[in-house]
Amino acid sequence: MRDTFRAVGIIGTGSYVPPRVLTNQDLEKMVDTSDEWIRARTGILERRIADEHTATSDLAVQAAQAALRSAGVEAKEIDLILVATVTPDMIFPCTASILQGALGCHGPAAFDVLVGCTGFVYGLAIANSLVGSGAYERALVIGAETLSKITNWKDRSTCVLFGDGAGAAVLAPVEKGRGILAYSFGNDASHADALKVPAGGSRLPTSAQTVADELHYLYMVGSDVFKFAVRAMVDSSLLALEKAGLSLSDIDVLVPHQANQRIIDAAAKRLNIPPERIFRNLERYGNTSAASIPIALDEGLRDGRVKAGDTVLLSSFGAGLSWASMVLRW
Repeated sequence: MRDTFRAVGIIGTGSYVPPRVLTNQDLEKMVDTSDEWIRARTGILERRIADEHTATSDLAVQAAQAALRSAGVEAKEIDLILVATVTPDMIFPCTASILQGALGCHGPAAFDVLVGCTGFVYGLAIANSLVGSGAYERALVIGAETLSKITNWKDRSTCVLFGDGAGAAVLAPVEKGRGILAYSFGNDASHADALKVPAGGSRLPTSAQTVADELHYLYMVGSDVFKFAVRAMVDSSLLALEKAGLSLSDIDVLVPHQANQRIIDAAAKRLNIPPERIFRNLERYGNTSAASIPIALDEGLRDGRVKAGDTVLLSSFGAGLSWASMVLRW
């Protein structure tokens, strides 16, 4: 199987964010916080928020259509759809199925990947295996979130962090030596309670009591996640590079999960990657979870920061607590 494994790469990207902008100044009127405090601790200036009538699949379809146009591929040519999200439209059917219907391409395999902020990179790795093996020809991988729907807007420690958006990529066979070169991902369940939505599943089904206790909102122990995130991004990046037979000096662009400026800076310092080789858009969107990396990647391609021939490192961490890094040659 390995001898016949095809090289797989991203042939088109797209992204979409809702039009409503929520600034730090807006948040000052909602909770006890300040623009200065948010900037200093997170690097975030504003984020995008979906309206009450917009669901995750609505953002996903916009990003998916942009990625299809970028790739020069029609929806009917896609035979595999993966949606990475922790804010699905509903428990079931999966958001990928809803997206498939919206795109009008009935028939492709479709499923969701629910691992939080690492979901998009997980999705790329899964699609790489399935397309590389010859089981499928073209895959559509989307990271899409409406985190505003599960944010407690009275909790100043979390409500300043998150935003909504979607990013997408079309994967297909590419020239050998291009595309996805290697990846590293995993999970450490000993830290699982540090980032979660406690209720709404089979452990704590929705009830009047769980709603009253505000257990359907995102809960995070920020200090625990911070310490884990830096270590996980560094270790998984180094392992992915080792698998690819490359070193840090080979990296042209690092596209990290846009969660917190201090986390990005700490990881970059340990990896000895200079600021000019790191793509950031955190200040405009906040943490969009699984949508973070694909939105950043799409913007990096459109503004020329990511170019043909570049070696690109994607690195993320998320719920679980999970991690995922990937090396690609564009």
